[in-house]
Amino acid sequence: MILYFSAEGNSAYAAKKIAAAMHDHVVSMEKCDPVLSLQEDEMLGIVTPTYFWQLPSFVRAFLERLQLAGSHQSPYVFLVASYGTTPGFTGEDARRLLAARGIHMSSAFSVHMPDTWTPVFDLHDPEKVKKINQKADAEIERVIAKITAHITGNQMARRIPYLMHRLADPAYSKARRTSHFHVEDTCIGCHLCERNCPVQAIQIKDGKPVWVKEQCVLCLRCLHHCPKFAIQYGDGSTKKHGQYHHPDI
Repeated sequence: MILYFSAEGNSAYAAKKIAAAMHDHVVSMEKCDPVLSLQEDEMLGIVTPTYFWQLPSFVRAFLERLQLAGSHQSPYVFLVASYGTTPGFTGEDARRLLAARGIHMSSAFSVHMPDTWTPVFDLHDPEKVKKINQKADAEIERVIAKITAHITGNQMARRIPYLMHRLADPAYSKARRTSHFHVEDTCIGCHLCERNCPVQAIQIKDGKPVWVKEQCVLCLRCLHHCPKFAIQYGDGSTKKHGQYHHPDI
């Protein structure tokens, strides 16, 4: 079983590629009961993006509830983190969370993909994005080969020490404040952002989206999938840097 969380499609794409190669099936964490029952010799994969050097808050919450029921032996459990600049300490983060649930994480891998954090990163050039995704395909194939061989240990590139969570945690918490979002007049009140938010932080009121929670996951799904690009974050950089979703998802 391959579990994934994905907002703009990068992790969904990687999860589906891995599952196809392993003749396995994929399940979104948003649609999955955290109590899992694995078949004999079945492996468990977790595919996630990297937010602020760490696991997204949604993935952390899922792993904190994860249970493996009825497993007769320790399965091969692996993590794959997509990232733009660094997978940070996602591997160690996941290892600790799973260990607290009595689950041993066998290995961790990383795949460089377009960074969807458009308050900083510019994704308006389709050729640039295409080249990154082409290189990602080759990386995913290498990860598949290692998973097939049941390679163990933290195999992530560009990872950083877990100690950096002391800086990353407060930065992520601050950035997750929904007060950073605003809506432009081009909004058509289509309800897509409301339906797509993984933590139900958005409601349509008087025809416009309103953030009803102080914090969200910061996945930017609402921004990147808005048909009118009416949702923006921060000082206006997102408008210049464009929208993104993986072309094959």
